[in-house]
Amino acid sequence: MTIAGEGKRLSHQKIHADHLERLAVVYIRQSTLGQLQRHQESTRLQYALVDYAESLGWPRERIVVIDDDLGKSGSTAVGRPGFTRLVTEVTLGHVGLILGIEMSRLARSNKDWHHLLEVCALFRTLIADTDSLYNPGDYNDRLLLGLKGSMSEAELHILKSRLNAGKLNKARRGELAVRLPIGYIYAADGPIQLDPDEQAQHVVRLIFRKFGELGTLHAVLKYLVQHGITLGVRERSRADAPLSWRSPNRMTLQNIMRHPMYAGVYAYGRRQTDARKRQPGRPGTGRVVASPDAWHAFIRDHVPAYISWATYQEHLARLSANRMGAGQPGAARNGAGLLSGLLVCGQCGRRMVVQYHGKRATYACSRTLSDYGGRACFHCAGQPLDTWVVTQLLEALLPSSLALSLETLQHLEEERAERARLWQYRLERASYEMERAARQYQAVEPEHRLVARSLERAWEVALEAQRELQEEYGRVQQHAPRQLTEHEITQIQQLAHDLPALWAAPGTTLAEQKEMLRLVIERIVVHGEASSEHVRLEVHWYGGRVTQGDAIRPVARLQQLSSYDELVRTVKAGIDACQSSQEVADQLNTLGYRPPKRRATWTAMSVRKLAVGLGCHFSQGTDGRRLVTRNDLRDGDWWTIQGLAVTLGMPSVTLYSWIRQGELQVKRTVPDKTWLIWADEDELARLRLRRATPLSERIHQRWMERAEGKRIAKHRQGDLDV
Repeated sequence: MTIAGEGKRLSHQKIHADHLERLAVVYIRQSTLGQLQRHQESTRLQYALVDYAESLGWPRERIVVIDDDLGKSGSTAVGRPGFTRLVTEVTLGHVGLILGIEMSRLARSNKDWHHLLEVCALFRTLIADTDSLYNPGDYNDRLLLGLKGSMSEAELHILKSRLNAGKLNKARRGELAVRLPIGYIYAADGPIQLDPDEQAQHVVRLIFRKFGELGTLHAVLKYLVQHGITLGVRERSRADAPLSWRSPNRMTLQNIMRHPMYAGVYAYGRRQTDARKRQPGRPGTGRVVASPDAWHAFIRDHVPAYISWATYQEHLARLSANRMGAGQPGAARNGAGLLSGLLVCGQCGRRMVVQYHGKRATYACSRTLSDYGGRACFHCAGQPLDTWVVTQLLEALLPSSLALSLETLQHLEEERAERARLWQYRLERASYEMERAARQYQAVEPEHRLVARSLERAWEVALEAQRELQEEYGRVQQHAPRQLTEHEITQIQQLAHDLPALWAAPGTTLAEQKEMLRLVIERIVVHGEASSEHVRLEVHWYGGRVTQGDAIRPVARLQQLSSYDELVRTVKAGIDACQSSQEVADQLNTLGYRPPKRRATWTAMSVRKLAVGLGCHFSQGTDGRRLVTRNDLRDGDWWTIQGLAVTLGMPSVTLYSWIRQGELQVKRTVPDKTWLIWADEDELARLRLRRATPLSERIHQRWMERAEGKRIAKHRQGDLDV
């Protein structure tokens, strides 16, 4: 029976007048552009549905063809403007009939299909294919349409599964054609080979060699750019494809360093699709980098290699270590902070950062402040820590220290050999238990099923125990430090003689010094307090050794010194004993007290400033040295600048600025030209209030006073003119 004849038979059953008053929409879709080119009969058959709609009673001018989705897959409604237009027209009540060659042309996803059925049932829209005409509002028709939609989705799943299984099977043999990286092509007979262009090969080998020398991708990129070296790229992975030379960039170099094919490995499935990260409207997104154990294919020594597998693993580890993160020190840079990337805060356990103030470096832990709004843990000037750690490094690498370390290493190797023998005993016992369980299971009669099942379970338990023990032994072996060879020991001993000269050589850069530190130091834990100049450091060396010690850091205020109370008592005792400020300074230096900031010794000036801050100072009179207290710094309501500054708890330089601004009533003594400031109790209260007023408010008050003064002066000038 023809489509037209079938349509006439069904027209009187489900088609009503309100359907004919609306549009009949013919939806046309082909999944790929290749189908449009090679399967044109299917496209013609779909366009012939216009005649089918006309035979059902719709005039040709009321028939709309939607063919916007030619070359679009029906697995999703995303990216199909024709399907979106169809659903929109149905929801507007404009469509009375939807025609498709089969249900799979409308949607191959149950989600999209049932959404269309719901909309059609709500707006009383019919659906027709070459088999029949359906009313989504009718239970029987809806059941049949749902079954057809499920079969359509299942058909797509089966087709994809077959294609994907064939692709994976071919990939596991290493025969699936993939996009080759720079430096590889497909030979005429199929296998992968190196690019026949010798210059292209040389550039790839140069990249790997320079990364081994320089250590960072940025340094390799800078080297290539400085020397005008370009990369040979082919549009297709064939020898007959043209070779174009392009400028290097960071992403290309990163892909070269991470691609396992350069180590002779055929890999498939390195980037897989995660539906949770796919962006709406972009089917190609959502691809994530999978771990090597999740790759679909991994075949060693399948293609010619530029580097060895061990070198490839070292490069990956170096790239990971170059990333500045919570667990990685990052790449060594040319900044002044030698310990950048190595310092760890002893309070919160986070990695400390380096901050530069001109040429000076400061180490700080401010993660709690930046992330949680709390207080910064600790900060310290970089020079004391750098000096202490470098001293420890040079001492640790002295020939005598190295001899002790190598002797200790020999004892550790003996202990490790003893533990290895114990592991071998455990592995042999587990193997014996497994083989014994296997023999017992194989010796039982097959008819005795009760015993056979018990012995089978015992065999499985023994196999599982052996497997877990082997995996644990593998992890222990992987994390154990490797044994040094005789050649490496000789090189280390020679390095110990040359290291101090190499460290201080003019040609040694800061980045190279940082690399030396990172070769032997794993991390440095810093313990410090804001109320002390002492910093406790723990140097964790590779191999497990820990060195502890203290460093002295500069602080901003005297009150931050741990010896502040002893300093105060010593200074006051010197003043009581009528000593000069220089004598007290010599006494402090003899006792080993250090001043704050970067000064190494006490001077007479610093001692006098400390005495003034304590409310007393050194004075030279006719009767010798004497102590001048706060009461000696005032005469009634007239104060010396030092006495008033101590009373108000403010620096004396602020009082000098107030004198210049004319805000204080002052006079000068005749013999020694000393400033005296008048301040009774009311004036003291005013000065305290002014001192407590914020600077911005004081500036605003001063501006208002000046504006008022100008206004009054202008008003008076006007009265004079009149």
